[in-house]
Amino acid sequence: MKITETASWQALAGHADTMKPRHLRELFSDDGERFSRFSLGLEGMLFDYSKQRVTRETLDLLIALANEAKLGERIGDLFSGAPVNRGENRAALHMAARHLEQTPFPSSSSTSSASSASSTHCEDVMPQVRSARERMRQLVRAVWNDELRGYSGEPVRNIVNLGIGGSDLGPKMATLALKPFSHPGLRVFHVSNLDAADIWPVLNGLDPRATLFIVTSKTFTTQETLTNAHTARDWLLATAGDDPDDVSRAMEQFIAVTGNTEAAFNFGIRPHNIYPFWEWIGGRFSLWSAAGLSFAISVGMEEFERFLAGGAAMDRHFREAPFAANLPVLMALLGIWNTDFLGAATHLVNPYCQPLYWLPDYLQQLEMESNGKALGADAAPVGAETAPVLWGGIGSNAQHAYFQLLHQGGRLIPSDFIACAESNYALPGHHDKLLANCLAQAEALAFGSSVLGEEADPLKRCPGNQPSSIFLLPRLTSFHLGLLIAAYEHKVFVQGAIWGINSFDQWGVELGKKLARRLLPAIAGKESLTGSDASTAGLIGWLHATTAKR
Repeated sequence: MKITETASWQALAGHADTMKPRHLRELFSDDGERFSRFSLGLEGMLFDYSKQRVTRETLDLLIALANEAKLGERIGDLFSGAPVNRGENRAALHMAARHLEQTPFPSSSSTSSASSASSTHCEDVMPQVRSARERMRQLVRAVWNDELRGYSGEPVRNIVNLGIGGSDLGPKMATLALKPFSHPGLRVFHVSNLDAADIWPVLNGLDPRATLFIVTSKTFTTQETLTNAHTARDWLLATAGDDPDDVSRAMEQFIAVTGNTEAAFNFGIRPHNIYPFWEWIGGRFSLWSAAGLSFAISVGMEEFERFLAGGAAMDRHFREAPFAANLPVLMALLGIWNTDFLGAATHLVNPYCQPLYWLPDYLQQLEMESNGKALGADAAPVGAETAPVLWGGIGSNAQHAYFQLLHQGGRLIPSDFIACAESNYALPGHHDKLLANCLAQAEALAFGSSVLGEEADPLKRCPGNQPSSIFLLPRLTSFHLGLLIAAYEHKVFVQGAIWGINSFDQWGVELGKKLARRLLPAIAGKESLTGSDASTAGLIGWLHATTAKR
């Protein structure tokens, strides 16, 4: 039975009819304890969802929906190593990469108590995880202690990660977020785009004798990553000259994180410099593994493991907490409520924390690549809207960009606000003002201009009733970043489980890649174009005519 045909879905649809006319002003007026009822603390982080357009009845109905979707069993399957990625018949065990206990994973104890799964579905992966983590530790130590040197003896001072998607967005996001904890003498860069304007300025400012490249690609066939890797290799070897020993030593300045060791070796990367990228970790969930090597080198292995510990703490909470007090489950259910019952088409993420600049981009891939699908895992239409368009930016900059539309544009746009009680950059006069703006925007979105009594002039009137949640972290630490990221990961899984989606494949991404490979020979002028539409043929013709004039 489709989830949309269940009794719980129909009950929610009926309840939504009664909730749509109600304003957040009324909900707060009716319940003086609303904040305490609709907020949740975990490991020093506060999740306030009292400004969501829900009541206790709404949450009870949403939890009934989760139960009807057998969410407890699905969580058990995830942690037990069942092939939850049904399209590729694989487990999704990214949680193992952040498992720090000296116990197996998966194991019977790692399943949800609500799950019917009572035994593991695959072998313990922790021996290989611990081995890879120890190799990461040795490399990080070598870089931090100036033991890793370039081909002419200079210590490595520059780290360049070459990857795209999850092999770029995760480590790039985390490296910037935790820059105050980074090694002061290292510079870490992340290059992803095929556009030469991405890699050229990076290489142009580096000393090749002191630069380490990390090529992060699960298949070691990704066009963007391999193009940049070949460019980087040509640049480095050109400086090494003709001396065979220098050339050989220069190739020691390349590391691969991949599941295709043969292709990495054929590229010229030494076997001892190849780190695993396991098939049971999807790219957008890979930051916790060796795919986060550039991030680990930046902050050091102790901070990296604190990040892992934060993720592991969220895993425990997700497995053990009842749904009514389960942070990722609540995030997911609120998202389903807003999307499928209140009619929101987008979801906004606004960190009031400059170091989280790349977080909205990271979450875009995590959510839309995972659940941006109209078909369920059974290849039948889901029958409901799935992943909303996720977007966002950094507060308070965003207030001067698109917040006007939020306040008076007439569209329902739920928001996540993220802020820290204390800043890692303790300049006087900044952080209190930043927090004031964050809380003020959430208040204004919820209650509108009536807060200040400015209802008389229709052009100044802001209706409010825009739902939002607020995450407050004590400070942006490695642990709390891990806690937050794992919460969003599990939110995505819960929503996929309820909608009946396989959150771990991304076949839509592959179509454009295949077409690009087909068009490349024609664009490069090596073959004539056949089988394409008139528009594509006309565009390629224009490109040839324009470049021929130069």
